Amino acid sequence: QVQLVESGGGLVQAGGSLRLSCAASGRTLGDYNMGWFRQAPGKERELVAGIRWNAGSTFYGDSAKGRFTIPRDNAKNTASLLMNSLKPEDTAVYYCAADERNRPTTISTSRYAYQYWGPGTQVTVSS
Repeated sequence: QVQLVESGGGLVQAGGSLRLSCAASGRTLGDYNMGWFRQAPGKERELVAGIRWNAGSTFYGDSAKGRFTIPRDNAKNTASLLMNSLKPEDTAVYYCAADERNRPTTISTSRYAYQYWGPGTQVTVSS
């Protein structure tokens, strides 16, 4: 089992930046693809960014392209989401998630491919 915990959320003004962190315990994340999802009230949970287990490739949703970055540090068992130029529409609960398939070759955009989830952290962007 993998336990994930997010941190770094909060209130920020439009145009500002935040760094979300995801810390894992229980097992090493080194073999798992990681994803950052978000869910706004009344909306579906969507993949914002994903990264392969070896950081060999990344995925960014249209809303994140050019503004967000998803680094990971397998030695520290962490993954992060760096968010710049934040907009009010980025307001949501952000979740980190791990795809438990061993070293998958593709990054799934479906929430159902991710078996481990953190409790989420609220990000609020004021206008």
